[in-house]
Amino acid sequence: MPLIHSSSSFVCRASWQELAGVVLFSAIPFTAVKAIANSPLGESLQRRLDQNKKLALQNSSKFRALSENARKQSLWYGDERPRWLGPIPYDYPPYLTGELPGDYGFDIAALAKDPVAFQKNFNFEILHARWAMLAALGALIPEILDLSGAFHFAEPVWWRVGYSKLKGDTLDYLGIPGLHLAGGQGVVVIAICQALLMVGPEYARYCGIEALEPLGIYLPGDINYPGGALFDPLKLAEDPVAFEELKVKEIKNGRLAMVAWLGFYSQAALTGKGPVQNLMDHLSDPFHNNVISMLYK
Repeated sequence: MPLIHSSSSFVCRASWQELAGVVLFSAIPFTAVKAIANSPLGESLQRRLDQNKKLALQNSSKFRALSENARKQSLWYGDERPRWLGPIPYDYPPYLTGELPGDYGFDIAALAKDPVAFQKNFNFEILHARWAMLAALGALIPEILDLSGAFHFAEPVWWRVGYSKLKGDTLDYLGIPGLHLAGGQGVVVIAICQALLMVGPEYARYCGIEALEPLGIYLPGDINYPGGALFDPLKLAEDPVAFEELKVKEIKNGRLAMVAWLGFYSQAALTGKGPVQNLMDHLSDPFHNNVISMLYK
């Protein structure tokens, strides 16, 4: 977590050495994967995978059949699933059949009418939902730790930390003086680093679950739910019935996180405070500290 030291450096100040360093650092995971895959170790891992892949494919096929049956039996899928208007009569779109988790029949803009676009939008929604949940956790924890006195940050509010980088301030991570993993870099350099580190793995995931097979890693699922020891180390998806329900819980919490970020942005613009401080202010005086009073100030 960052602590802040002011600096007069300009936001876009970055030497070519810094930019080259960021690019090289971001390329390490891809280079390592390629190097291992072409090494004797990679060849050994691939031979071992080839020996076990037939059985793994059979088990994966059986699990998909069990999952499909679990969806048919679940109250969250199919024609009997809950709808967004509840018991109120409504002409729901016929192309929303309840096959995907979180399908409540809501599509007032007809974005899911094209099945190809529907699947693509669902993939994007899962992607953004997961990033929103992780980002919400990162925005809340520093402020909670600071307000509770468990750990002190020079600036615990999520948007002010980003603003400090726009001003060119330097960050000390974890409160350790001189630990400037990216704290001394400008926001442009950090943005490039984040783009490479985030877009790269997501693109590799999107390319297919076979992308890791050169390393001897077999993933039994699909691009949204790869599964396996790498993406399901706690084996939460071993039970197909529980797995289908977890899919629904994930997308519901992910949608809530995306809406929460809309609230975070609005609160920051109106109050200049963090979400935890806003909540504490509201609980201390709900009649004067609320969205209506903020709009009319």
